[in-house]
Amino acid sequence: MRQLPPAHPFDDDKLREECGVFGAIGVADAASFVALGLHALQHRGQEAGGIVSYDPDQGFNNARRFGYVRDNFTSQKLMETLPGSVAIGHVRYSTSGSKGNTAIRDVQPFFGEFAMGGAAVAHNGNFTNALEIRRDLIERGSIFQSSSDTECVIHLMARSYQKNIPERMKDALRRVEGAFSIVAMTRTKLIGVRDSLGVRPLVLGQIGDEGYVLASETCALDIIGADFVREIEPGEMVVITQGKGLESSRPFEETKARPCIFEHVYFSRPDSILGGRSVYETRRQIGVELAKEAAVDADLVCPVPDSGTPAAIGYSQQSGIPYAMGIIRNQYMGRTFIEPTEQIRNMGVRLKLNVNRALIRGKRVILVDDSVVRGTTSRKIKDMILDAGAAEVHFRIASPPTAWPCFYGVDTPEQSKLLAATMSEDEMREHLGVDSLRFISLDGLYRAVGNSKGRDPKSPSYCDACFSGEYPVAPSDMVNKGFTLKTAAE
Repeated sequence: MRQLPPAHPFDDDKLREECGVFGAIGVADAASFVALGLHALQHRGQEAGGIVSYDPDQGFNNARRFGYVRDNFTSQKLMETLPGSVAIGHVRYSTSGSKGNTAIRDVQPFFGEFAMGGAAVAHNGNFTNALEIRRDLIERGSIFQSSSDTECVIHLMARSYQKNIPERMKDALRRVEGAFSIVAMTRTKLIGVRDSLGVRPLVLGQIGDEGYVLASETCALDIIGADFVREIEPGEMVVITQGKGLESSRPFEETKARPCIFEHVYFSRPDSILGGRSVYETRRQIGVELAKEAAVDADLVCPVPDSGTPAAIGYSQQSGIPYAMGIIRNQYMGRTFIEPTEQIRNMGVRLKLNVNRALIRGKRVILVDDSVVRGTTSRKIKDMILDAGAAEVHFRIASPPTAWPCFYGVDTPEQSKLLAATMSEDEMREHLGVDSLRFISLDGLYRAVGNSKGRDPKSPSYCDACFSGEYPVAPSDMVNKGFTLKTAAE
């Protein structure tokens, strides 16, 4: 088992991205389209990536590698081993299975050979009853090769009595709970499925007359010149057959959609369209709402690069306080810079971020960041700003306090390590050592994503469990382990 470094070696104060999925059919050299799509989705997972393709002459082929797409799937020699007009791929950050100790067997897509032919599956999200399903399958004789919950789908499909792959997949997915966006493939079909809540995103694109693609985000369509068709609806399965077009079905019980609101805050790329809205514009509007809710006298509004930038622009525009790049990001500190001496490691975020001292000195600075998770990086950045001579430091956070772990495909620290789970806002301000600290309210966040009246407590439009503690699907495995859900009184 290969030991992998963390994706953000000097930053443990961010929620880790989930995974990215991409599939293509009806195009020559489909694997190359998939590689480009995965490159655009690299922000969603940097541990490893994989591609499976099918060619009538060579059958199914796959390649799974650790590290970045650009370091692996740009080799002509490798890509020549993945021929065919249908392919799917996956970029991974472990949310279940072995975290930080990824084995190649955990890298998706997973492949299974069935009586009616082979199928490959790639999954973004988490099954909240995966441990229960795995235990049941093992007792019935299944032999697992990985620690990923996605492999459960392959085993459940193998036990189905349905006569084709899409129907077997429906059978399998009716057994699981939680959140999933799935791309899968057979010899002639590309399949996309989204869970009933629509927690994780999935979009459909078209290339030419007969080519189709499925992707986690619209930015992955742009890189290959595909036209955005629409989002896959919550609870929908699409089956695209080569040369025959697309069929849609609704295999799951209908329920109110609850897409992940943190996609708007942090996970999605700002150049993507999500729920019919520009992610960049939503983040700018979050800054506008934050300035309305948490005004303060200051000289500069500065983003914490890069995810805080659109919100900082919005805050500046609403408040009238000048926007400035008070912190500069070192764009060339990649994940391979991992084995420094202890002295260098202690420099922490200074290896990644540097303060623009001439701009900051003597100024009252508002720092806008997307979130505070553990608070460790926020303290280091505050120290850097004060060391540069700032007169005051005010933190404004473009999301509500993260007080609950996510069980739907995001790697969240255990609840006791979430700063907001153990401290009030005033206690967090004192802990961080800043002049003021304010988070956007949950109502303010809902207004920023287009709900003008804020959050409806009786029927919220999004999954916001990490902020509210209200889980739309009970995390069965974690409850069985002793996790305590929020009560109505709370």
